Amino acid sequence: MGLVHIYFGDGKGKTTAALGLALRALGDGLRVCVCQFLKGAESGEVEALRRFENAMLLRAQEGTGKFLWQMDEEERAACLSGQRALLDCAAAADADVYVLDEVTDAAQAGAFSIETLLKRLEALRGRGEVILTGHEVPDALLDRADYITRMQKLRHPYDHGISARRGIEY
Repeated sequence: MGLVHIYFGDGKGKTTAALGLALRALGDGLRVCVCQFLKGAESGEVEALRRFENAMLLRAQEGTGKFLWQMDEEERAACLSGQRALLDCAAAADADVYVLDEVTDAAQAGAFSIETLLKRLEALRGRGEVILTGHEVPDALLDRADYITRMQKLRHPYDHGISARRGIEY
């Protein structure tokens, strides 16, 4: 049985920490499934993961290039439907380590219920280590975690008008 890790909060570093653990696992020959919710843009981590034979990257195909709050009702419904399908794909994947990046945000946006996520979490931890990331995490998920790390923003360049930089923030 695997352990459950949660990286959450408003600070930079949630995905970075999760993928650092994934990199360590890949380096030791473990099979890693990285499932990215609510993310569609190309990034350095996506390119790096594609170079590993024992890494599986899952991402929803439905994308508008917008954040959820920028979408109209039809775009949002299509996006959330894609996120539900993505959770099913992650549950079907065969891996030693599962990274469910931004999964708590997808649940809170209405893609699937926390109860559904909890069921998937229990099934996945029976097969391997599970890492969840997101901004906020309900107590029901925190109660199931073995590791909990809160990333807290104290200062960020975005607050001063500096946009995210490729290779650093994404």
